[in-house]
Amino acid sequence: MTARRTVIAALLIIAAAAGIELAMGGHPICTCGTVDLWVGARDSPKTSQMLLDWYSLSHVVHGLLFYALLWLVARRAPVQWRFIAALVIECTWEVIENTPLVIDRYRATTAALGYSGDSVINSVSDIVTMCLGFLIARKLPVWASVVLIVVLELVPLVVIRDNLALNILMLVAPNDAVRAWQGG
Repeated sequence: MTARRTVIAALLIIAAAAGIELAMGGHPICTCGTVDLWVGARDSPKTSQMLLDWYSLSHVVHGLLFYALLWLVARRAPVQWRFIAALVIECTWEVIENTPLVIDRYRATTAALGYSGDSVINSVSDIVTMCLGFLIARKLPVWASVVLIVVLELVPLVVIRDNLALNILMLVAPNDAVRAWQGG
């Protein structure tokens, strides 16, 4: 697969994910009517509605981890195919994450107070940040990717008391002590 075909396939996959979210009733942008580049507060009603927020860092981590996992299980496959596989996984997660079942689970078990799902523009941005993480992992030595993952997990842990690891833990096996700590 050529670079051009990979880009075209990627854009079609991202457009399909956005289309599915719109068909599911997702809001294209924040219902507040604005589009901001960054939202720095965890509990803001604009979190997961704008282009980037603290949770965008976890999507970069997704890309780093998907690169590593796909290298381990399919290293002989061309990198373009591994990229498309990572993209399909990320897009599938973004669609599933915005179903009522998962939205309700987030509300009940994670630090995402008042979470109402991602705006479509935020989902697309999350997908693009995963792509960025994948492409960064392709260029970095393994040790640098590991350091980057640690930094991208520690910074939001310190700033907003949440990160990818805690999000997964709280979705799969909610813990009252973690919930209390996250509540501040």
